[in-house]
Amino acid sequence: MKSKLPAFPYLVFMAVFILVPLLLVAYYGFTDKQGTFTLEFFRKFLEPLYLKVFARSIWLALVSTLLCLVIGYPLAMILAGDTFKKKNILIVLFIVPMWMNFLVRTYAWLTLLENNGLINSFLDFLHLPKLELLYNNRAVVMGMVYNFLPFMVLPIHSVLVKIDRSLIEAAEDLGADRLRVFSRVTLPLSVPGVLSGITMVFMPSITTFVISRLLGGGKTTLVGDVIEQQFLTVYNWNFGAAISLFMMAVILLSMALLSRIDRGKEGLL
Repeated sequence: MKSKLPAFPYLVFMAVFILVPLLLVAYYGFTDKQGTFTLEFFRKFLEPLYLKVFARSIWLALVSTLLCLVIGYPLAMILAGDTFKKKNILIVLFIVPMWMNFLVRTYAWLTLLENNGLINSFLDFLHLPKLELLYNNRAVVMGMVYNFLPFMVLPIHSVLVKIDRSLIEAAEDLGADRLRVFSRVTLPLSVPGVLSGITMVFMPSITTFVISRLLGGGKTTLVGDVIEQQFLTVYNWNFGAAISLFMMAVILLSMALLSRIDRGKEGLL
């Protein structure tokens, strides 16, 4: 298979659907409506109004990623362990919601969190006061965690199942308790999966707009909402492209930082 010919269709695909769109985004981002080179739109994004939106996006993405890690790591350990006999069924049940449309899954939360939704209806049945569960930051974070949790669990699970059990048995033979085995063996070896999960959750969380629009009700504006508005409502493609390039730089910087932490990709043992 020394011939490069079989790779030609993939190169064409990458050029047409990846390289060309990126060049178009770069063109619009660095030019004005007359096609003149300018950095005006990058300076505009650095105004306090948009920096506040950017800071909110970073904060909610970090909170969602942390919650996904706290919830997803124990779940990944359960799925990777030998003590849970029904783990294959649990994995299937965990993956099945991902087969549904992302928008449909987000709409489902409206029926749960709205004022007359299932949760508040149950509280009303118990004669308890209703809760304001929708159209706030908490609802947005909840939607992010629900939609992106599988992207945290699956990478960690794929690493945990590959850990050599003899290492854990050796640690136990040397007198290590469960906590020490976890902190000195399991956790360091699972770092590549953790970093991969953090990347796969943080990146879509910081750029999402459907979740913030539906569950935030327009009260929680994120960077993704601003980009969508510039392209579909305001028709200021240049400003939208400039924000997209800025976010692309942030994502690439985050990925570079995580790759440096995970230099050898073999864990930290």
